[in-house]
Parts: sequence; structure tokens; C-alpha cells
Amino acid sequence: MGSGKTAVGSLLARNLGREFVDLDARIEAATGRTVAEIFRERDEQGFRAIEGRMVAEVARLTGCVVATGGGVVTDPANVAALRQSGLLIWLRASPETILARIGGTGHLRPLLNVPDPLARIRALLAEREPRYAEAEDTDGQDVEGVVAEIVRRLGDDAPGR
Repeated sequence: MGSGKTAVGSLLARNLGREFVDLDARIEAATGRTVAEIFRERDEQGFRAIEGRMVAEVARLTGCVVATGGGVVTDPANVAALRQSGLLIWLRASPETILARIGGTGHLRPLLNVPDPLARIRALLAEREPRYAEAEDTDGQDVEGVVAEIVRRLGDDAPGR
């Protein structure tokens, strides 16, 4: 949420000549509901169950760049499946940067539909931080810079090298 995963992921996939998969978009296509509708109808636990099934499906794909929602790490099975299928990268951004990127209110984000979205972002990041053990701090970097750093870290695994 607001970390830049769609922008970075799609540019990275294009640069690497790979397919880009947005997990939330895939969930929406499979269910015929938006993420916000799923949260409203089934609450967070119901959404996480659907997300877990989609992670298992996406983890079987090869040669693609996948953007997941930040809460995917709340289920250790998701982390294990994704780690087994490829490199995991956390696009880290400060709470203030995240709030600015999503428009300052969070009204379209189910978990941020609260009186103080900035406080909620801080709480979510603090809760998830232990799961984001190998974080890349992308706060203050532009999309192209983040993509270049990821390609550099991929090294010999990047196409064309």
C-alpha cells in the first residue's frame, strides 16, 4: 500500500522482459469483487484466505515479477511459498510517504478507513516489520532508481547477463 510496488514491479518486469502479476488485481479478477468489497463482505480474515489461495497459485508461476499487498506477510505460509519461488523484496517507504502516495486519506484502502490513517499505517508497519526482515529501503528513491537497484542485486540471474 503506497510503497510503489505496481510502478516498480511493472517497470522491472518490462526491463527484464518478464510478465508482471499484481496479486490484488488477480484476486479481483478471480472473485469479481474489489479488495475493498471483499473486506466489507468477508472482513480481513476472509480476504487473507482468498489471498493465501492466490499466493499458492502465483508461487507456481515462473519467470514473472509479482507485486503483493503488504499484508501478505501476515501468513507465514505465504512467505514460505513466495521465498521458495523467487526473490522477495520489500519496497520500504516511510508512513508519511505511504500516506502521501495514496492521497492523504486512505479512504479507498480498507485497513486505512479510520480517523487517523497515518497512525494506522505506523501501527501496521510496526506489526509487520519482523516479517520484512530483508528490507530494501526505497523511501526517497524514484521508480527507475529502485528498479536499477533490484536489477543490480539480481546480478547474474537477471536476463541478458
